[in-house]
Amino acid sequence: MVKSSVLGYPRIGADREWKKAIEAFWSGKLDEEALHSQLQQIRLNHLRKQKEKGIDLIPVNDFSYYDHILDTAAMFGIIPQRFAYEGGAVPLSVYYGMARGTKDAAASEMTKWFNTNYHYIVPELGGTAPVLTENKPLTAYREAKQHLGIEGKPVIVGPLTFLKLSKGYDKSETDAWLDRLLPLYVQVLQELAAEGVQWVQIDEPIIVTKLSDDDIQRLNTIYSKFASAVPNLNIMLQTYFESVERYSDIVSLPVQGIGLDFVHGLSGNLKSLQAQGFPADKILGAGVIDGRGIWKASLREKLPLLDELAEIVSTDRLIVQSSCSLLHVPVTTERETKLSSVLKNALAFAEEKLDEIVLLTKAMASGSAEVETELERSEHAVQALRQSEERNRREVQEAVASISVQQPNRSRPFAERYAAQQAKWQLPLFPTTTIGSFPQSAEVRKARQLWRKGEWSNEQYSEFIHEQIDIWIRHQEEIGLDVLVHGEFERTDMVEFFGEKLAGFAFTQNGWVQSYGSRCVKPPVIFGDVAFTGDLTVEETKYAQSKTNRPVKGMLTGPITIMNWSFVREDIPREQIAYQLAYALRQEVEALEKAGIGMIQVDEPAVREGLPLKEEEQDGYLAWAVKAFRVATCTVQETTQIHTHMCYCEFHDMIDSIEAMDADVISIETSRSHGELIHSFEANTYRLGIGLGVYDIHSPRVPSVEEMTGMIERALRVLDPKLFWINPDCGLKTRGLEETIASLRNMVEATKNAREKHTAAV
Repeated sequence: MVKSSVLGYPRIGADREWKKAIEAFWSGKLDEEALHSQLQQIRLNHLRKQKEKGIDLIPVNDFSYYDHILDTAAMFGIIPQRFAYEGGAVPLSVYYGMARGTKDAAASEMTKWFNTNYHYIVPELGGTAPVLTENKPLTAYREAKQHLGIEGKPVIVGPLTFLKLSKGYDKSETDAWLDRLLPLYVQVLQELAAEGVQWVQIDEPIIVTKLSDDDIQRLNTIYSKFASAVPNLNIMLQTYFESVERYSDIVSLPVQGIGLDFVHGLSGNLKSLQAQGFPADKILGAGVIDGRGIWKASLREKLPLLDELAEIVSTDRLIVQSSCSLLHVPVTTERETKLSSVLKNALAFAEEKLDEIVLLTKAMASGSAEVETELERSEHAVQALRQSEERNRREVQEAVASISVQQPNRSRPFAERYAAQQAKWQLPLFPTTTIGSFPQSAEVRKARQLWRKGEWSNEQYSEFIHEQIDIWIRHQEEIGLDVLVHGEFERTDMVEFFGEKLAGFAFTQNGWVQSYGSRCVKPPVIFGDVAFTGDLTVEETKYAQSKTNRPVKGMLTGPITIMNWSFVREDIPREQIAYQLAYALRQEVEALEKAGIGMIQVDEPAVREGLPLKEEEQDGYLAWAVKAFRVATCTVQETTQIHTHMCYCEFHDMIDSIEAMDADVISIETSRSHGELIHSFEANTYRLGIGLGVYDIHSPRVPSVEEMTGMIERALRVLDPKLFWINPDCGLKTRGLEETIASLRNMVEATKNAREKHTAAV
């Protein structure tokens, strides 16, 4: 009989109670015992919900106190030496120290989870041999069974994926590290089997990326060893985010089930199944419900797909499931009371996706006639949105059609712009600036809340924002920064703020998802054609510039980042959405320039995360991503300096595309990765202005002058000093007042040291 399952469930809770508990613990308002108790209740509530909805195979150990990759590293005792770990169960002080840093130790690197907006903590493999500190999957299985009678499906990150996502070892040591880890994985699985566990989900998303012959041999070694060690344990080898590479090799592995993504990997996976079939001795986990998107599925389109799969794999060997963990979507639409009925009815968050999975499973088991009413209701909701006026703005569609065939270029090449800009701005060697935002205190958040509730008038709120700008213009001048920002106090989020002022966007009340750690974001919903309706940022930026003789940057979020950090419509290509956004932002760039703002930063931190996982699709994506940026920025004068910013991604494989964006200055994170990005510039000459972030803003620690001086000197070994800027890694919204000022003072002092050393040589 066909069964249902999901690959994971959101951790944060409908009220973000997970986030609140963890942050209360960090602030000392909750002790460790209370934290464990509260998180257990959250965890059990999530399991109970899945059981009540009728999910057959419910995942356990998908819950985390911060991040599932960090959990795996802690489970195997892979703790960097700087955290003074002494063995045994990893204490929360060490666990959270790795994630957030401590007074004496920098946090571990954080980067994007494949092509999503979730961030994981990068494991650092070192000289210490790994050891099993606790069998976390077993604990989770016992808890679900004891409290709820659930025969859970433990979820574990697979060995190859874990190794591929780790750092701190030479690639020639991969097999040696695999030899160290495999006995620990075997121990975990043997203990699960001894407990009576029926199914274990081993996540190997790395399988959807390009695999070498050596990788295939490693997979054979891994899963042959598992098959030998736990012959009676059912292993579901789970992939997601794309179609698998080396399909015939993967389906030949000695596992009992293989999970495939039939949403984002639909074309490739279906083609492989049709051409090569599927092993008669394996279960197929059919990921037909999108675990990353928020839209209600057209179930009438999903059933034929499942019927097609059932012609290859009998229904008794079929599991209907989500395409990936539901970690990437909000919890429930139930509390969304302010959306239009047309839009709300077309949405499906985690709880609603459970319903869709169960409904499809029922239809496959009993026939679609049994669920005809539900199918009709679902189809009507999908069609109503497709036919809405918001999705059919002719003027936007015509403008974008014109843009699509243009080649957007600045009026002069960079070398000529650089000379003109230097003559205008007269900036010193190594100009200092920040990325845009400054600390948003409780007072700032309260003021915004009062304004949104209507308890403050627009005039009151504007006056308050002006006061905050005044304060931080003074701070920046006193610190000694060369290029200032207005601080973004009017913005809750760098994407939401713009979406609220553009047509084609909608905003949920509780559509929160986890971005990293306890950081939750509420992505805007791009549900219609995007249109510019009036100035977005001019008023605050113009006011800030009136308060200082130093240049103030206008701060915008770029088209690709707005798109990648939003939930976007699925009825048109993402390229077209990017051009719609770029066309709207171009009008704001022109408005800023007209208002006298001569430096404009268009941030694109999310370009890298949108990069397709398949190499053959990456050049096409980068081409239109670069084009969208240039569409937004190409019409300004040569003396107007265009900045951009990128953070927390691996950029070594797209330096050429970054340069092709033709921004006058780009700032990129380097400190959290401990300067490793600098290696990219040793092999690639970068000819535009660049600032490599010299300190990590995601940690509360204040870096020393010496530490930042070291980062500067390392960068100057490979970058042109005349084009080098100095700045933090990212925006400072989440940091405190005192630490921000102290860190920026140290940054300016380090800059002064560098100027004294290098001025004569330039």
